[in-house]
Amino acid sequence: MVRSITSRGLALAALSGTALAALVACTATPSAPPATQGSVDQFVAQARQTAGEDLKFLMPICAPQPAVRAVPSAAMDEGLAKLINQPAPAPGQAFDNLYYVGAAWVSAWVLKTSEGLILIDALNNNREAADLIEGGMRRLGLDPAQIRYVVVTHGHGDHYGGAQMLADRFKARVVASEIDWKMMETGLEFDSKLWDRPPRRDVSVKDGDTLTLGDSTIRFVITPGHTLGTISPVFEVRSGGRKHTAMIWGGTSFNFGRDMLRLDGYIAATERMRKIAAEMGIDVPLSNHPGYDGTVAKLKARAAAPNGPNPFVSGQPVVDRALQVLGTCARAQKTRFQMMAQGLQPQPGLAAFVDDLAPGTLNTAQAVRPFPFSATADEHGPLGAHGHASDAAGS
Repeated sequence: MVRSITSRGLALAALSGTALAALVACTATPSAPPATQGSVDQFVAQARQTAGEDLKFLMPICAPQPAVRAVPSAAMDEGLAKLINQPAPAPGQAFDNLYYVGAAWVSAWVLKTSEGLILIDALNNNREAADLIEGGMRRLGLDPAQIRYVVVTHGHGDHYGGAQMLADRFKARVVASEIDWKMMETGLEFDSKLWDRPPRRDVSVKDGDTLTLGDSTIRFVITPGHTLGTISPVFEVRSGGRKHTAMIWGGTSFNFGRDMLRLDGYIAATERMRKIAAEMGIDVPLSNHPGYDGTVAKLKARAAAPNGPNPFVSGQPVVDRALQVLGTCARAQKTRFQMMAQGLQPQPGLAAFVDDLAPGTLNTAQAVRPFPFSATADEHGPLGAHGHASDAAGS
């Protein structure tokens, strides 16, 4: 059995504060005009136009976000419990070598290789991992004992929750970025009693590293913002004899409060990934939360017409548009924070959880949505063209 992790030694080897500042320097505007509500509205309108109908599930990230990061609380745990307790969708097969074994709120993907399985993310806790990941794999004819690696896309509990249990049970290795290993070891950005403890440090990767198992290779692209060490994995998938390139965007929402460097990092990461996507021909956009890529609806469509066009194959232009939407919404949020600093806009309050956005209702005056919030995954329309989205600090 071949298990290898190699490094290509790319630019973001260890995103320290200095390195992150260097990354975002190319996106800075030396003499930016004063921030105004009009410029916020322009960014939101631009994002909405770019999203169109097929990507409008991304638009809730354009909603105003709190300037202060959420802290553990009974209210947060209550909201998180509602998300975890949503009825889970049936596990399903997206490609010949890629399977979904996640929940209604948070995703878990299985990449099947010629020498074992690579699990990408491990849900909220051991119970959920046992029920949905192990149980789902068995329903799909996969053997959990063949899990060789558990990749944690970023250091929030809804992605690492069951990782250590699965690693111990199946003698698998746990992979995370060096940056987020440090965060999980020294001070969690978010925590909840509903999440099991972070995994023990194991395999550490940097930007550009690759993991090869049998006939499959994952390239790890560090896309800082959601966390400083968020991983967006890129890998080949196959469908009906055709090869495609998939990318899982590793962290979506702006959950870190008024941290302008983090927002700049997020914007720079979307621009960098646009270039990578064009160079590599990435034509399958995926997420680690099913509401951000229409996973549930697409699985149903795939099962209903297994010999038809694969609904997960969106095409490279759609991938580019999705990344543009993410970056433009980040610019809208950055402008809101700049307005707060200029005293032009009141700071959003850390209000109670609010209902999900209805189609066509998004505007910059909407209530702030603190961690966590989500729509039920089954409420989406055909092939992801829907008006709700899942989102959370851990998204």
